[in-house]
Amino acid sequence: MPPAYAATKRASYAAYVVQAIVNNLAPLLFVVFHTRLDIPVAQLGALAALNFGVQLLTDLAVMRVVDRVGYRVPLVLAHVLAALGLVLLAVLPLVTPDPFAGLCAAVVVYAVGGGLLEVLVSPVVEHLPTPTESKAAGMALLHSFYCWGQLAVVVGTTALLAVLGERLWPVLPVLWAVVPLVNLVAFLRVPLPDTVAEEDRTPLRSLLGTPLFLAALVLMMTGGAAELTMAQWSSFFAEQGTGVSKQVGDLLGPGLFALLMGAGRFAYGIWGRRVSLRVLLMVSSAGAGVCYVVAATVAVPAVSLLACALCGLCVALLWPGTFSLTAARFPMGGAAMFALLALAGDAGGTLGPWAAGAAAGAADGWLAPVAAALPGDGGTGLRPALLLCAAIPVAFCLTVVRFRAARPAVEPVAA
Repeated sequence: MPPAYAATKRASYAAYVVQAIVNNLAPLLFVVFHTRLDIPVAQLGALAALNFGVQLLTDLAVMRVVDRVGYRVPLVLAHVLAALGLVLLAVLPLVTPDPFAGLCAAVVVYAVGGGLLEVLVSPVVEHLPTPTESKAAGMALLHSFYCWGQLAVVVGTTALLAVLGERLWPVLPVLWAVVPLVNLVAFLRVPLPDTVAEEDRTPLRSLLGTPLFLAALVLMMTGGAAELTMAQWSSFFAEQGTGVSKQVGDLLGPGLFALLMGAGRFAYGIWGRRVSLRVLLMVSSAGAGVCYVVAATVAVPAVSLLACALCGLCVALLWPGTFSLTAARFPMGGAAMFALLALAGDAGGTLGPWAAGAAAGAADGWLAPVAAALPGDGGTGLRPALLLCAAIPVAFCLTVVRFRAARPAVEPVAA
């Protein structure tokens, strides 16, 4: 790879740190929003759904635009919106009559930035001039920086809240806004690859008419759901379901989950060319299903928390691995293809945590017999919910068994 593109890779890695900030900061402040702004718990759950819902709509809106306008302008815009949204997260709840409305407005702004990053960064790295056999490992290494960003947000936010106190919580979003501000300067200068020309690009209608691409969308949806369901609920499960403190719950829940997920992606990025990605996806998704079952059924809190953390290692490659398998199969799909894949991943990331919450609410209803047979979870209903959600990574495993990454199934034709 030409030396000039090394700076492009570094900026792309930092862009995934930015996305980790916008996705994970607000959930870590849910307790603060509840106690200091008097936001009901039900509305706090709506904030997480709003973030991923707006990202999903952003994926849909820019699907056909990026290949025409290039990468630079939307990448810079994504960082501007991420920084602005984080600053608004600190300001709007304190100056608007309805703090929840202020939080929602801030989330919408930075979620558009996060959605743009999700669509743009992966195809930028995929289309850098690197050897074909190194692309899957490079994609995994890129996505590992989301995990390092998530870990930094969890540890940094937890530490700063302990030092500053909850009263000064608005300082935290402003501090985190520095990261996208610095990285947008980098994207103003680094060289970027060209998008796929329209006459060479595989049209979306051709992709959507290919059973193998539809299977890739299923992989993205189930992979996103398997990852985000455990990531979003692990802190709450650690604290409420096993009885540990919030600080310990954050570190042993999403913190350790992110560490192991990042380690898995980083390891594949360094040594991945030695193993079959497809086989590794089958094994790891089956392992994720086992982690869900162990977390739900084992009464020993330490074992349940370890299963939650190990799930991060097992789901590490589901999202970037599907990107790589699909890009190898459809090399001329362009940014629009990555947008469609991200759309499916966001749909899974929205529906999975929501389904877990809905199942937890049914623990005193139709899931009551299952809940009664499982160890206690403080009345949260999360154990039967996690047991039910074990079907998600199993569905991924069954789908990837039938996925073949050989020559392109669709030849590039004019749109």
